[in-house]
Amino acid sequence: MADINHIFESFNGLNILVIGDVMIDSYIWGRVDRISPEAPVPVVVLKKREERLGGAGNVILNIKALGANPIICSYIGADDNGKRFLEILDEEGISKEGLLQSNHRPTTVKTRIIGNNHQMLRVDEETEEDIDQSEETALLERIKSLTQKKKIAAVVFQDYNKGVISESLIESVVNHCKSIDIPVIADPKKKNFLAYKNITLFKPNLKELTEGLHLDKAPESKEDLDNAATELQNQLSNKITLITLSDKGIYYNENGNSTIVTGEKIDVSDVSGAGDTVISIVAACVALNVDLDTTSKLANLAGGQVCEKVGVVPVDKTLLLEKALKLS
Repeated sequence: MADINHIFESFNGLNILVIGDVMIDSYIWGRVDRISPEAPVPVVVLKKREERLGGAGNVILNIKALGANPIICSYIGADDNGKRFLEILDEEGISKEGLLQSNHRPTTVKTRIIGNNHQMLRVDEETEEDIDQSEETALLERIKSLTQKKKIAAVVFQDYNKGVISESLIESVVNHCKSIDIPVIADPKKKNFLAYKNITLFKPNLKELTEGLHLDKAPESKEDLDNAATELQNQLSNKITLITLSDKGIYYNENGNSTIVTGEKIDVSDVSGAGDTVISIVAACVALNVDLDTTSKLANLAGGQVCEKVGVVPVDKTLLLEKALKLS
C-alpha cells in the first residue's frame, strides 16, 4: 500500500462537493421483552430518539470524518423536517451553501425502530418525483458557482432515486467538471444508471450492476465481472469501474486492467450506510490520485468498520488509520 500516513494527512482540507438525495435518518431505540396483546407484534419500550443525516447526507458525514470539507448540493423541503435538517447541519458544522429548499416536495425522512439492537421496522416519508425544470436550473447554477468559487478536489453523485438527480443534470455537471478538470465519481441507482457518461469512476454494487445492465444473474466469477465492466465502459466511457462485492471485497477495472481486492472477515451488525462510506473513501482517494489497490483496501476496511455497528454511522478515521497501518 502507498504511504498511509501521508494519505490520511492529505485528506485534511480537501473540498469535496456531493450532489444527491439527502434525508434524515431517524432512530427510535428501545427494549423488547413482550408481544403486544393487540396484535402479534413486539412491543418496543422507548429508550431514546436520535436523528442523523442520511442518504447523500451520510456521505458528507463520512467525508467530514476523514478530515475533508464536504459541500452538499441538494434539495430539502420547506417544511419542519427541512428545518430540522438544517439544524443538524449546523450541529455538525457542515456548510449549507449548496442546499436549496423546495415548496413542492417534502424532506425525506426514514424512521428506523430498533429493539434490542436489531432493526425491526422502517417507516419512510418521501417522494420520488423529479425536481422541476426551474429547480434543476437553480441547482445547476449553484453547483457551477461553488466549483468556481472553491477549490473543489472531486465531485460525487450520490443517487438514491428520490428525484434530485436527472440525466440532464448529470450531463451538464460532467461537462462542466471536465472543462475545469475536476474528477467525477458516481454511486448510481437503477433509474439513471446508464446516464453517467464520461465520468472518472463509476461505483455500483452487484445488485445495481445486475439491474442496470439487465443481466440474467449477478456476476459470480472474475471473468463475469470483467465482461460487465467492459460493457459498462463501452456504454459510459468511464475511466474506472469499481464494483463493491459485499463481503467478497471490491473489484476494480481501469483500461482493462482488473483485480479483486478482498476484505477482512467481520461480524456484521448492520450494512446500512456501508456504500456511503465506501464512496466517501473512494472520492477522497481519487482526489489525491491514490492508486486503486490502496483505495480499494481502504474502502474495504472502512465499509467493514461501519457494518460492525448498528444504524447508519460514519467511519472512525483514527481506527481506520490503525487498521490500514497494520496492512501496509
